[in-house]
Amino acid sequence: MKRYTGYRTGVLAAVILLTGICLAISQTPQTSSANRKAGSTAKKKSPSQRRLDSLATARADSIARAEAELARQDSIRRVAADIERRRLDSIQTYTLRTIDNKAFGPGERLVFDISFGVITAGEAIMTIARDSLEGRLCHRVEVQVNSLPSFSWIYKVEDRYLTYIDVEALVPWKFEQHIREGGYRRDFIADFDQYHHRATTTEGEYGIPAYVHDIMSAFFFVRTVDFRSARVGDMFVMHNFYKDTTYELGVKFLGRQTQSVEAGEFRTIVLEPLVREGGLFKSEGRIVVWLTDDERKMPVRVNTKIVIGSIDTELREYSGLVGPVTARLP
Repeated sequence: MKRYTGYRTGVLAAVILLTGICLAISQTPQTSSANRKAGSTAKKKSPSQRRLDSLATARADSIARAEAELARQDSIRRVAADIERRRLDSIQTYTLRTIDNKAFGPGERLVFDISFGVITAGEAIMTIARDSLEGRLCHRVEVQVNSLPSFSWIYKVEDRYLTYIDVEALVPWKFEQHIREGGYRRDFIADFDQYHHRATTTEGEYGIPAYVHDIMSAFFFVRTVDFRSARVGDMFVMHNFYKDTTYELGVKFLGRQTQSVEAGEFRTIVLEPLVREGGLFKSEGRIVVWLTDDERKMPVRVNTKIVIGSIDTELREYSGLVGPVTARLP
């Protein structure tokens, strides 16, 4: 490699030298013999000196090119930094809300039995972990719903739901739904830009209102609502996005009851989410949810009416809550 580089440098030096000679000849006056005599008697540079001059010129060119490239890279970095600064400034102009949450947090794990009539058909496991998305701290909430082997030969279910809920604003940044029910399969993903009110999904891009929810984040938001002074019939409304549509999601307060499930006996508040379609508790019939009547508002039971009966989802075990469940009866 060194020989080849030296050869190439020598050829380059020779080309430069010949070019210089040609230019000198073409520009030297030929009208005087005295001038020709002076030119012939001028002191010529040695080959080694000419080679050093050529190398010095090449080195200067190389340095100039390197400096130009460094300047170009620096310009690119400055432009990129300016774009990022403008993006962050744009985001900061829209300040998200902050909601006090004493109901749930990372480490929570809830296990439910799912029954169809008198048959235990499957189980649902709900977990919460700490994560981050879009530069924001998030609750990473995952729900896995699986049919039991004894029921799978009738109807196999392997569903998975995932949502990233902003710790402070309690709105989703991302929602995933992966359905495997019998021969039916569906994968749906939605990324929520809560700053600029856009939802980008596997099916398109859509405008959304401020603080829009997916069906899972809406459920967890409800757990932070204060129902201490609620009266039967009271209702509040949220906005819920699914597939390609934002629609109103109403939650109606039905009263208070005591519920006994495998995980224990609890004082509960009774709510009816008025869901039109899609999500975790999809149904064409009525849905009723029982939450512990305390700060945790832990889900204890969900009953879903369907055409041929009802599906009960009851709490079997719980762990990792952010505080005590004071609504549990001794």
